[in-house]
Amino acid sequence: MDDLTSNIDLLPKRSLARAHGPLYRQLADILREPIANGAFPVGGELPKEATIADHFGVSLITVRQALRDLETDGLIKKRSAKPAVVTARNPSVTLSWDFRNFADMAAFTKDAQLKIKSYRKEVAPVLQRHFGMGKDEAGYCLRSVLSVGTQKKAQVTTYFPPDVGAQFKREDFTDVLIFRSVQKHLNVRMVVAHVTVRAEIADEAVAADLDIAEGAPLLTVEMLYQSDEQRNVELSIARHRADLFSITYDAPNDMA
Repeated sequence: MDDLTSNIDLLPKRSLARAHGPLYRQLADILREPIANGAFPVGGELPKEATIADHFGVSLITVRQALRDLETDGLIKKRSAKPAVVTARNPSVTLSWDFRNFADMAAFTKDAQLKIKSYRKEVAPVLQRHFGMGKDEAGYCLRSVLSVGTQKKAQVTTYFPPDVGAQFKREDFTDVLIFRSVQKHLNVRMVVAHVTVRAEIADEAVAADLDIAEGAPLLTVEMLYQSDEQRNVELSIARHRADLFSITYDAPNDMA
């Protein structure tokens, strides 16, 4: 029995169930523990992909997706035709948003804090575009910064049409996910978020909020929330440092 076969014993023999979420995420969580406690040391190799698949009774695709998540976290380095190598015991500061649904938004903001900077009436072109307002008509704007510990994740600018925004005070935004505060306060349900991702550069205000240089690259995620009455209720624009943030998602092959 070679070392790569024997080190599979460092992993529990656990059944994975789809009822508990995507199998690859369950597997990734299992693999994180022996990496974090040093059972798989930095510089050491994980078991072979096929060995992991046989041990947990899953497909190679599931194993590769799990290893991809660990690599995104900076914990391992995948190698062609060789077992992955452990590169760190703890995740790097890279912020990856694995976005498929509202639950993934909640996972991204785990352990985060939202610092409210201001809440007031403002005039902005996006109000006209997304809420059908007049050119000089003012809506409401919430400006905030999302952080985890000392790491600033995003500058968040959130817009509301006048009749919605007038129902809020600054202190009403108690949830790190702004749309959840809106749902609770207005007793509505957001059914979809239309997401747009684009590249920008940091202006003076963003640079100050994120402690980066003016002109630094940004990855901006714009989310237009629509209620169950098919009305646009909230527009949130989150600006992230491009060197510390990425978005990943699965693209299933639905072509015949």
